[in-house]
Amino acid sequence: MALSSSGATPIFVLASASPRRRELLAQIALSPDLIEAADLDETPLARESAEPHALRLAEQKARIVGARHPGAFILGADTVVACGRRILPKALDRETARQCLSLLSGRRHRVCGGIALLCPDGGLRRRAVLSIVTFKRLDKFEIEDYLAAEEWHGKAGGYGIQGLAARFVRFLSGSYSNVVGLPLYETVQLLAGQGYAPAVRVRIPP
Repeated sequence: MALSSSGATPIFVLASASPRRRELLAQIALSPDLIEAADLDETPLARESAEPHALRLAEQKARIVGARHPGAFILGADTVVACGRRILPKALDRETARQCLSLLSGRRHRVCGGIALLCPDGGLRRRAVLSIVTFKRLDKFEIEDYLAAEEWHGKAGGYGIQGLAARFVRFLSGSYSNVVGLPLYETVQLLAGQGYAPAVRVRIPP
């Protein structure tokens, strides 16, 4: 069994190289012992909708990384942006980001977060979290200004709500952290339910 340096608790591995997920976990005083990315094809399957897609990828990430660390807690996560029945891609070039923003302009869309926890005993627990986001109507100057800032790169749906795109958000229902990249409440509950609940030490000023 993979144990922490203290030898008391199985190690906690984040199966994602996303700096946003690492920062979100740090926000709630959760620090993975290891961070490893899983290399996999994230293309949606035929007729696969957003929630099953997010859960499938989260589970695959957890299992791929878990094979390298038996006996550890492995957290896999994925974030999918969907508008209508369409799953939007991660924007790796400016034109893709432009198309995503044009589609989301003035419309409501869904952000589906999938989390999967592979446990030391080999069991797997999954959760799907849904957030609803509505963008204001964007003119071409707002879109081009956002594209110039380069914040879209690698983001599902071509935007990151924690940055300049926050000014586009007219309405949000559900978990904000889910839209950023990891639903924190559900992640903590999933970990705690499987016995991983490290103490949070609060420093009291003198």
